[in-house]
Amino acid sequence: MNNIILKEKLKIEDMIYEIRGKQIILDRDLAKLYHTETRVFMQSVKRNIKRFPDNFMFQLTNEEFMDWRSHFVTSKNDLIGLRRPPYAFTEEGVAMLSGIINSEIAITINIQIIEAFITMRKYISSGLIEQRYINNLVIKHEERLQAIEDTFLSFKEKNNHLFFEGQIYDAYSLLLDIFNKSKKEIIIIDNYIDKNILDILSKIKKNIKVITNQYNNKDYEKYKMQYKNVELIINNHFHDRFIIIDKKILYHSGASFKDLGKKCFEISKIEDNDILNNLLKKI
Repeated sequence: MNNIILKEKLKIEDMIYEIRGKQIILDRDLAKLYHTETRVFMQSVKRNIKRFPDNFMFQLTNEEFMDWRSHFVTSKNDLIGLRRPPYAFTEEGVAMLSGIINSEIAITINIQIIEAFITMRKYISSGLIEQRYINNLVIKHEERLQAIEDTFLSFKEKNNHLFFEGQIYDAYSLLLDIFNKSKKEIIIIDNYIDKNILDILSKIKKNIKVITNQYNNKDYEKYKMQYKNVELIINNHFHDRFIIIDKKILYHSGASFKDLGKKCFEISKIEDNDILNNLLKKI
């Protein structure tokens, strides 16, 4: 159903409604302003019907007519003569009337009606500006709430992840999530590097250092012929497995990355910066 909204201000403004998203004035109200009968007024219009395309004048549907009656007719006197849906005239239609109704009163009334349309347009425009201001406030408020919610979610991040035998996909999914936190560099400490971990690293567009105690790795030799993001470093100081993200975040893994999910193990985030710094010194 089309909403019909009454605009309340001055007398002529009180006759301006909004139908189909357009400001209009009804034929019966125009006839009143021109001091004539609606029937006589519409006869003049219909004799010049080619001057009034749909965007100048249209007849209300029965549904729009009933909606208008239920919302804005205040007395039985208002219903006198309303046996059919009235015609609605837009601002352009009112301007066209000056060409077919040439009385002095019509000229004066037409100017007043056009001025009323302009006044209502400014009224609606200021309302829209105010509404946009309110909408912007709501959006900013929602953005602040989202930022607060994101902050709380970051506080709730799990530091310890326990995986049982068979949870291979979940283990590798967490590994990818950890890698994707990096902005610049990833350091992996693991004495066993194979094709499985290299397959994952090939999709990570970051600089990666792999610390291991065994260089005899045919998979890596083939890998570095195509990909340049991984540097393999031989270091025999480490037994456990670690991931260091941007030299700021440290994770410990209870299993070699090539065996993730094959047996029960844990990946833990280490919050102690002293441990991180000491570990970096050994690399």
